[in-house]
Amino acid sequence: MASSRKTAASETVVARIDAALAAHVPAGARLTLGLSGGIDSAVLLDALAALRTRRGFHLDCLHVHHGISPNADAWAAHARALAAAYGLDCAVRKVDLAPHRGLGLEGAARAARYAVYAGCDCDFVVLAHQQDDQAETVLLQLARGAGVEGLAAMPVCRPLRAGQRRPRLLRPMLDVSRAEVEAYARSRGLRWVEDESNADTGLARNLVRHEVMPLLERINPAARVNIARAAAHLGDAAALLDALADADLERAQAGEALDLGVLRGLGGARAANALRRWLARAGIISPSTAELREALRQLFEAREDAGPLADFGTAALRRYRGRAFLVPHLPEPPQAYQARWNGELAWPLPELGGVLHFEPAAEGGLAERHLSSMTVRLRAGGERFRTDARRPHRTLKHLLQEAAVPPWQRERLPLLYVGERLACVPGIGVAPEFQAAPGERGVLPRWRLARE
Repeated sequence: MASSRKTAASETVVARIDAALAAHVPAGARLTLGLSGGIDSAVLLDALAALRTRRGFHLDCLHVHHGISPNADAWAAHARALAAAYGLDCAVRKVDLAPHRGLGLEGAARAARYAVYAGCDCDFVVLAHQQDDQAETVLLQLARGAGVEGLAAMPVCRPLRAGQRRPRLLRPMLDVSRAEVEAYARSRGLRWVEDESNADTGLARNLVRHEVMPLLERINPAARVNIARAAAHLGDAAALLDALADADLERAQAGEALDLGVLRGLGGARAANALRRWLARAGIISPSTAELREALRQLFEAREDAGPLADFGTAALRRYRGRAFLVPHLPEPPQAYQARWNGELAWPLPELGGVLHFEPAAEGGLAERHLSSMTVRLRAGGERFRTDARRPHRTLKHLLQEAAVPPWQRERLPLLYVGERLACVPGIGVAPEFQAAPGERGVLPRWRLARE
């Protein structure tokens, strides 16, 4: 275990970490520390162990075993022993880099590691990135031509995945320099491992650390601190851009879609900012400026009947009747699709890409007495339907066109049958013979795509 000796320097480090915890971590929160066993995570472990009683959080550790270094097994054993010295558990997760090979070795390791973090059952995954790491990240992003969000580098706290409330990623050491980390470790008598790859200047980050940063410090000895401070300023600017985008999306968003007339009226840079924010909400992170501009060009200029436009890997943009839609790539639903309802108020239909919700209806809803025999099917073509007994049946195709349901959504729209009769089309209504009578309990089925 660490030495009990404290110094003013170590107390300063603990105070800065404590300030980050106070700003983001409520009492009773569950924290999982990403424990590599290196000096940074060893220092953070020591500080968190000292703060957990005062702050009232629960702490455990996680070591990700990448299998890259011949020392990987020894590092995992060291991480376990390090955690055990504080009476803490340390889970070890081995990862497969093969699915991420297209990202290069460093990128694959990072992608695999963050996938593990995103699956943690905790409130915060805590990482030991410090001020020097932040400055290096800014320079790497600058060399890539990143925008404001990229140059803001690593925020103190953020969601691990868009739309996922927990766990969040917390970096409480971004105000602590590498020199302060080393002084803390020495004063506390900590033990850590050294990753031999940290000396390899064939890796971009190491080249910045060992060669570029020392040159910048010849220009200004405070370069590391100042560059990290610039990242904080850019983080504020990025937050302002997000707030502007949110205000613009309040006007431009039409349900799940974007009104292209409103978007066009914003002008180039502002429209691109709004589109970036809208995509980020759906989990499409950080497309380049060129990709955003091309996406806007296609949305504004493409024919109404054009196929998928800009493709972002997991989803593509499409347009229909002056609106932009983000359409996820889904496998074709099985032929002759049929599913039986088992009483769920929220019925997931993953093959169709959404969830069928059953909401109480005061009138005009589907009578509850029909629900036990209800099944879901897809369009086969030629269906006719009506919601008013005083009106004639019409083709379902025309009803969906009138309701402005995009063609690609019609293919996956669940149709509710009772026996062999079409009883309800979500978004259109309920057939008269299946509607709840006055005083009878009914429900209104609503179809919501999974990303809504």
